[in-house]
Amino acid sequence: MTRDLVLHDWVVAGIALACGGVAGLVLRALMKWLAKHAGRTKWSGDDVIVDALRTIVPWAAVIAGTAVAASALPLTARVGGVVSRSLTALLIVIATLSAARVVAGLVQSVAASRTGVAASATIFVNITRIVVLTMGVLVALETLGVSIAPLVTALGVGGLAVALALQDTLANLFAGVHILASKTVQPGDYIRLSSGEEGYVVDINWRNSVVRNLSNNLVIIPNGRLARTNMTNYTQPEQKLSILVQAGVGYDSDLEHVERVTLDVVDGVMADISGGVPDHEAAVRFHTFADSRINFTVILGVGEFSDQYRIKHEFIKRLHRRFRAEGISIPAPARTVSLQQDEARAPLTAPPVPHQRDASSEVLGDRRR
Repeated sequence: MTRDLVLHDWVVAGIALACGGVAGLVLRALMKWLAKHAGRTKWSGDDVIVDALRTIVPWAAVIAGTAVAASALPLTARVGGVVSRSLTALLIVIATLSAARVVAGLVQSVAASRTGVAASATIFVNITRIVVLTMGVLVALETLGVSIAPLVTALGVGGLAVALALQDTLANLFAGVHILASKTVQPGDYIRLSSGEEGYVVDINWRNSVVRNLSNNLVIIPNGRLARTNMTNYTQPEQKLSILVQAGVGYDSDLEHVERVTLDVVDGVMADISGGVPDHEAAVRFHTFADSRINFTVILGVGEFSDQYRIKHEFIKRLHRRFRAEGISIPAPARTVSLQQDEARAPLTAPPVPHQRDASSEVLGDRRR
């Protein structure tokens, strides 16, 4: 201290702290009001920005009031420097947390807008948050007078050891980044792996991909395995797809009439049932002379993969009812079995058993002679 503390110093410092606290409360209320208005807009980015400002702006006012209070007190140069650096580092940490929230929220918003689903790939969100937090912590340490060069060197050497110990984890991390960067799979896509797993992609994080199947169960697939396996994506290049339904009619049916009736049923299903594609060009293709009927394939359009079950269900019901009304038969497979009786055979009689002669009977016979 260059002089002793007097009452005036305490009064000025108290007023500065009080002003900083009141300003923080006022700014917090203002940010809350802005958040309500931001929630009414279509863009979700303003919600993220206002939510981050609700944290940093009030704290910045409080820190500013504390800095003014410290400057009003007769502190020594060393103590004043420590207080100033500490407040600056605290402000940097708060700003870093807010910036990480803003950047992560914007990345998630962009990912959700591109995939068209609420969930997003959290792998990019987590990587962005970690990078921003790391940079903020390093700047705060540098502000406090801590040299970060040895720390960076130690992190580099330690990172090599960690990389060797976490090979599988890093492989899954880079596989997830590669999957998202190549856009082969995006959250919201319906996929089927060659090993049989299938469902909607819910999320792709730093280690695995989460897939929700039609029974509403979650299947966890490591990113490395997802990148190596053969996979069918039913959402790309477009979400609409065609499905095939097999049917058959009797040989005495008028195939032209069968085709007209089937197409009429298809048009009704496409227009009435949710998930159908009204502008889809339906088709009927006869392809096989089977044992008891002529088989054909009906091609229908659906909006997305899970709609096919509802469309098939309704189409088969309507087609069966319409065929019965039109007198078109759907014969069941029939087989004719011919049985032939074998010619009568004479009963087999056992062959006579020859008499056996032993050595004693031969000797007896020689004596009688």
